[in-house]
Amino acid sequence: MLRLTKIAIFFVLTLAAQLASPQELTIAAAADLQFAMFDLGARFQKESGIAVKLLYGSSGNFTQQIQNGAPFDMFFSANLDYPKQLEAAGLTEPGTFYGYAKGKLVIWVPNESKLDLSLELQALLDPAVSKIAIANPQHAPYGKAALAALQQEKIYDRVKQKLVLGDNISQAASFVTSGAADVGIVALSLALSPNMRDRGRYVAVPSGDYPAIEQACVILRSSKNKAAARKFLDFIKTPAARQVLLDYGFEVSAK
Repeated sequence: MLRLTKIAIFFVLTLAAQLASPQELTIAAAADLQFAMFDLGARFQKESGIAVKLLYGSSGNFTQQIQNGAPFDMFFSANLDYPKQLEAAGLTEPGTFYGYAKGKLVIWVPNESKLDLSLELQALLDPAVSKIAIANPQHAPYGKAALAALQQEKIYDRVKQKLVLGDNISQAASFVTSGAADVGIVALSLALSPNMRDRGRYVAVPSGDYPAIEQACVILRSSKNKAAARKFLDFIKTPAARQVLLDYGFEVSAK
């Protein structure tokens, strides 16, 4: 009887320890982070023993899902506005808002393309271009930035009928790599990814043509894994994590 009691107590204590130390963190991340976050998640898991489940999509869509009760622990947005919107609604953990990087836009074409990228955005006026992929500006920050750049260069009205909208920046990039579009205005982080870096060439969109793509993350108030989420937030602030973001073309703070 005593032996069974000890076994029962051991089982309860073990279960309690497991509940107190969650082993999986669910992160909703903007699609421009697809490859960078995969590397970051793998490093964090190796160091902490906490698994990271990554979901990618447009920041606007994730914001709506979070407002509707989606069970994420953290949200990495491709802009500041969506996390601030959630913060104002009381849906984030106080003091966890963190601007982790700035993204950059590039014009990307497959290797076989004859498009003269030295013309930058003016190259999109080439008669050979019939489809231009961008992310949907209604809910994807990179799409909004691309639209601003086209308007700044005063070519939007001349190319708007050629635009093919991806649900997020990753889908927009896939339109170009698959041949469904001739050229794409995509995130530098994707152009530098293993999926694209050897399959095409790119030129930067002048930074003055679009508002800075400042990106931020938050821990969600509804998270059941706040301790693990705080560990990941601390990890993102480390020099090693910032270097990963730099390697994928993001601009990061020296702090």
